[in-house]
Amino acid sequence: MNVVEGNGARIPAIGLGTWELRGRTCARIVEQALRLGYRHVDTAQIYDNEREVGEGLRASGIKRDDVFVTTKVWTTHFMAKDLERSAKESLARLRLTEVDLLLLHWPNAQVPLAETLGALARVRQAGLARHIGVSNFKVALIKEAVAACPEPLACEVEYHPYLDQADVIEACRRRGMAFVAYSPIAKGRVKGDRALARIGDRYRKSAAQVCLRWLVQQNVSAIPRTSKLERLQENIDIFDFELSVDDMREISAIGSADAR
Repeated sequence: MNVVEGNGARIPAIGLGTWELRGRTCARIVEQALRLGYRHVDTAQIYDNEREVGEGLRASGIKRDDVFVTTKVWTTHFMAKDLERSAKESLARLRLTEVDLLLLHWPNAQVPLAETLGALARVRQAGLARHIGVSNFKVALIKEAVAACPEPLACEVEYHPYLDQADVIEACRRRGMAFVAYSPIAKGRVKGDRALARIGDRYRKSAAQVCLRWLVQQNVSAIPRTSKLERLQENIDIFDFELSVDDMREISAIGSADAR
């Protein structure tokens, strides 16, 4: 598995997103994904499935240290007195002693960012998270977060060909931050994209595989979510081909053309 590196983190390039996965379906999908070779699982407090993600991890038989586990703190727990307690509750549900990456899920203007980032840094210093970061932050907030946090950060945002995140990626690159893309196939929208399908025909790959490969070749980690076992193999089967420079350029132009 290729990895995306930044500020000491080594994040597998393809992971499993678990938003909207619940109960036994969630545990089963996590277990099967790990058995197929996934080594990166992304969850969050607000997804209400941390317990099932942990169950899937244990059922897979894969060693804990071989899996990169991300979870996210919800905005109602951003005050310093709440954040560490909330992180410990996530660990209890996952039945882990630490996560690999703990993110602030969304910005919360009601709590001073410096207070939240200070608390998040202390969570890392206490050994509850190997790495920390922010999710859904725009450029200005990323700059503010880096300035306010005594520990290095990673970043996760929605990113796919229909949503240009070049400014956010550049802001992260300049600060050495690893970048993770959620909703990388635009909630299934890319499957009907004719340009992606045409490119995929040349490589005998699906439009979704082309899209995920486009992300990976930008040194971005992608976390597609699926509830279908057959899609798990498709989403990870992207490391046996390489898109050309022209392909990359054409896919990057899809968003601007779509905006017109």
